[in-house]
Amino acid sequence: MSMALKQVFNKDKTFRPKRKFEPGTQRFELHKRAQASLNSGVDLKAAVQLPCGEDQNDWVAVHVVDFFNRINLIYGTICEFCTERTCPVMSGGPKYEYRWQDDLKYKKPTALPAPQYMNLLMDWIEVQINNEDIFPTCVGVPFPKNFLQICKKILCRLFRVFVHVYIHHFDRVIVMGAEAHVNTCYKHFYYFVTEMNLIDRKELEPLKEMTSRMCH
Repeated sequence: MSMALKQVFNKDKTFRPKRKFEPGTQRFELHKRAQASLNSGVDLKAAVQLPCGEDQNDWVAVHVVDFFNRINLIYGTICEFCTERTCPVMSGGPKYEYRWQDDLKYKKPTALPAPQYMNLLMDWIEVQINNEDIFPTCVGVPFPKNFLQICKKILCRLFRVFVHVYIHHFDRVIVMGAEAHVNTCYKHFYYFVTEMNLIDRKELEPLKEMTSRMCH
C-alpha cells in the first residue's frame, strides 16, 4: 500500500467519529457478514442482496451506518481542498446544484458553499443514526414505521457527496492513489440502493454515464 493510500485510511483523516455496532447484537453479526462478503472479493451485486431469513430494516440499518462511515472517510481525505473559494456552491457540475434544508435553521432550500453543506449533512446524519428512536440498538425494540423513508433521505444525500467528489475533486483522489477504493465504495453503494430500491433514479442522473461504465 502506498503512503498516499495509507493516508486515506488514517483514522485521523476521518471526517466524523465512526458509529459502531455492539458486539453480540444481531446487527453486529449482519455487519460482520456484510464485511466478510466484501473482503472475500465476492461479486458486489450478490453481496448487497438481503440474506434469506433476515429482517430488511436490520440489513438497511447496517448498510446506512457503514456507508456513512465510508463516505465520511472519503470526503475527509479531500475536505482540505473543498473550500468556500474552490466550491462556493454545493454542486455536481454546472447542471446540478444541491440546496440545504433541515426544518430547523434552514426551513427553505438554501444555497450554501460545499464545505458548509457537507458539515450540515454529516451532522444531520449523525443525529439520525445515533437516535435510538430511529436506529434502535436494543434487541426487540422495533424500527419506526417511517424508517425506510428516513434511510432513503439519508442515502439520497450521501449520494450527493459522491457526485461532488467525483465531479469536482477526483483529481485529488487519483493523486492519493485512492481511486480503486473510492470506485469500489461507489459500486457497493450503487448496487445496494438500487437492489433495495432506496433512491429515485432521477437522483442518480449526475453520475449516470460513469455508472453505466463502472456498474455493469
